[in-house]
Amino acid sequence: MALIDLANPTRFLAFIARVLPWLVVATAIAFAIGLYLVWFSPDDYQQGATVKIMFIHVPNAWLSMVVWAVMSVAALGTLVWRHPLADVAAKSAAPLGAAFTFLALLTGSLWGRPMWGTYWVWDARLTSVLVLFLMYLGLIALWRTVEDPARAGRAAAILTLVGAVNLPIIKFSVDWWNTLHQGASVFRMGGSAIDPTILRPLLVMGLAFSLLFLTLHLAAMRNEILRRRVRALWLMQAHAAQGA
Repeated sequence: MALIDLANPTRFLAFIARVLPWLVVATAIAFAIGLYLVWFSPDDYQQGATVKIMFIHVPNAWLSMVVWAVMSVAALGTLVWRHPLADVAAKSAAPLGAAFTFLALLTGSLWGRPMWGTYWVWDARLTSVLVLFLMYLGLIALWRTVEDPARAGRAAAILTLVGAVNLPIIKFSVDWWNTLHQGASVFRMGGSAIDPTILRPLLVMGLAFSLLFLTLHLAAMRNEILRRRVRALWLMQAHAAQGA
């Protein structure tokens, strides 16, 4: 099947039906391997077992930004290329992005309490991630408020592209301002600063959460397509009843 064929909702639903079971299995395997590696990873000499919150916090923090980036590409698909599934992809991703961002904030607070002595501080990284979470909620509210999916999709696409400005702020906030967060330690020039016994389970957990997002996103897109088909049928019946 060519990639362009997936622009057809019917073919896309057939593609999801074939791929989704394999993704579920791959996600379960990745989490099983990741949790096994986390269980046997050593405690940090300063943080002790508390460091293992990182294996949940960091993947969710990554995905909080990755999902918005995916939505930004989908927004371009809506406004520039008029792709029929771009709006569906963006709308389906927003609740998942909000969930990942909330988990990043929650686990970060739980990790910060024993390390920093406080659950929250208004530094650049925490504040910009909180703004990202609020933007997710705003987009979800927009889609629920505007009844016409096409109008809601265009408005949400514009807001998504405007909100993308926050992504480099989150990424480089630790370099631009003094914050409690450490700088980049996994992906950086000169190689990772994390010991391999911690880096390996972290990368596997990152893969597991990424597969989880992909699985849930495809399932949510399937549900949204079916929901819109039901809405179209309901409108057709309503118009037919008015013309009778």
